[in-house]
Amino acid sequence: MAAIQVAISQDFFTAFARVPRAQQKKINEFVSKFRANPQASGINYEKINDAANDGYRSVRIDQNYRGIVMKPETGNVYLLLWVDKHDDAYDWARRHKIQVNPETGSLQLYEAVHADPDIITGAVEVPEQVATEPLIQVRDRELLRLGVPEDRLANVQALKSQLELDLLESKLPVEVFEALCFLAEGLPLDEVLEEYALPDGPAKVDTTDFDAALARTQSQRRFRVIEDDQELQRMLDAPLEQWRVFLHPTQRKLVERHWNGPVRVLGGAGTGKTVVAMHRARWLVKHVLQPGEKLLFTTFTRNLAADIEVNLRKICSSEQMQQIEVTNIDAWVSRFLKREKHPANIVYSGMDLYERCWSRAMQLADPELTLPDTFYEEEWQRVVLPQRIITRQDYFKASRIGRGVALSRKQRAMLWPVFEEMRLQLHQAGAMCSEDAVFTVLDMLDDGTAVRPYRAAVVDEAQDFGAESLQLIRALVPDGKQDDLMVVGDGHQRIYGRKAVLGQCGINIRGRGRKLRINYRTTEQIRRFATAVLEGIDVDDLDDGTDPITGYRSLIMGESPVLRGFSDDAEEAEWVVNEIQQLVTNGVSANEICVVGRTQIQLRSVIEKLKSAGVENYAISRDSTDKASIPGVRLANMHRIKGLEFRIMFLVGINAGVVPLELSLDGTEDPVEKRAREFNERALLHVAGTRAVNGLYVTWHGELSRLISNPESI
Repeated sequence: MAAIQVAISQDFFTAFARVPRAQQKKINEFVSKFRANPQASGINYEKINDAANDGYRSVRIDQNYRGIVMKPETGNVYLLLWVDKHDDAYDWARRHKIQVNPETGSLQLYEAVHADPDIITGAVEVPEQVATEPLIQVRDRELLRLGVPEDRLANVQALKSQLELDLLESKLPVEVFEALCFLAEGLPLDEVLEEYALPDGPAKVDTTDFDAALARTQSQRRFRVIEDDQELQRMLDAPLEQWRVFLHPTQRKLVERHWNGPVRVLGGAGTGKTVVAMHRARWLVKHVLQPGEKLLFTTFTRNLAADIEVNLRKICSSEQMQQIEVTNIDAWVSRFLKREKHPANIVYSGMDLYERCWSRAMQLADPELTLPDTFYEEEWQRVVLPQRIITRQDYFKASRIGRGVALSRKQRAMLWPVFEEMRLQLHQAGAMCSEDAVFTVLDMLDDGTAVRPYRAAVVDEAQDFGAESLQLIRALVPDGKQDDLMVVGDGHQRIYGRKAVLGQCGINIRGRGRKLRINYRTTEQIRRFATAVLEGIDVDDLDDGTDPITGYRSLIMGESPVLRGFSDDAEEAEWVVNEIQQLVTNGVSANEICVVGRTQIQLRSVIEKLKSAGVENYAISRDSTDKASIPGVRLANMHRIKGLEFRIMFLVGINAGVVPLELSLDGTEDPVEKRAREFNERALLHVAGTRAVNGLYVTWHGELSRLISNPESI
């Protein structure tokens, strides 16, 4: 006889999280006993009259609470589906149906109430100007292949609008709703079938074989077979952090397989790229790395690296974490040079030492050139540093693709003394720029002075890496091996102005580029608002192609963003703080709210009002992580919230002249540089908006930013 399997549904954890903490302990004890032996004599199964499935049984937790279990007629699979107060649990069992779909073979859970086409579509008045053509123009045969239950075909074929499809959502299996959304948005049928239908076409599916159904990836997004008590306890301790356990099939396909070389994963904000990266790191440690081998998990900023390490510890054992090194790339370079007895003070633009060196170098600027000072700095940062130009002859031959002002050989010769002096000033101060530090490490790896220390690497937020950093990552991991690199990113979120082509950095992803399309974080209304900021702008795919912003979809519907303008910043700040206090009164935790400005200046009035109102606040800095244990409303500039998310977001001071920051745009006379900075400003607003999970507030005083068009239509 096959061993007994116990699986728990994603819905169970959602329901468990809503139970008062005092009752959760008893549920916890029951689940542990149930996992150990669902046939134990102490578990009493009671049949539910009028249940949507004959196999549903109620199990007693205590006097008030009941669990809903699918007890098999045949086989050895037990499913724990729901927990609630007695009457509510029984009501759930009468309204929800579970089945093995005869076409896809996956387990499907959806509302079983009668859904007459006229009831669903008749509930919405379709405007006269809207076409009365079917929303989903696909034959029944293909709809069935996608997993549409036969008793829902009429509903699907009767749909005339996206709004009607949204109303039908709860009465469809989640993967079916996703597939229909993509079809409604114009994604080709063959692409949707490739993702959601069985790969080999129609096949004989045993609809009573729950064991086989649980092994399919579409089922694993909603059901988890519990392997041990430690795993179960981790899930019960954080029931809402479902990303730890339930991966979407598109994510699982990227994580749990061997790749014959580097793989690149694209995806818009909120599509779970970092989740994929973290699960990939865990999978590699478990299935690829040998004892003693290490994996590098790197990202661009320090606070993002700190957050990733915290989250990796939630899914990895302490033994697995010993094989994973998490760091931002600049910190790794600095530590490496110190360890190799090559200490260097790495400096950045804006630091006092850097600015002193630059000021001295600019004293050699030739007045005959009539070029603005900003041109020198842009040339240094865009051409000289990335290409490691050391001599004047190198500069004469250097590529200046992407620069908007052409230079003759004579002009280059007149510019060169400034750059030569900058290197001299840095050297005398015992400092170097981050690009030169990376090239120094590359030299040590090339000449054998240092060893290549990693078996594999995972790169998050790759769109912000410079070419030299990506070359370094390629050099740190032996080339030509399976499962060596995973690179995830999104060009639409490039906020630091760096740009690189993976193939030119030695990272060949040909045939191994993938894309995530489902937004798990924000509501569809927030996604549309944030996406509108980048509409009509071509964005690269981190290699030599383009990545359109279309084809994404959020499955969560909610309220439209709130947009409010005010006469001055004091009035704006007062309104924002009043809204925050109302949200807290209504049950939102203060640490789930974040107030964001383009710079710290836009936050000053809000901070003063929060203090005078006695509302605790916590500033997210460059070096700090957002720890849930710290109380208070979060405050940050737009750059600091990259990679974070909050239940409620306030974007304040979204004024003309501030977003985009005219100081940045006016700081260059190079037309190409100006366009790049304009894009970075748009990307920054896009990133800030997509941090919101449930609610987004956008406020300004005076004139609204030109980046937000048609605010009255939102």
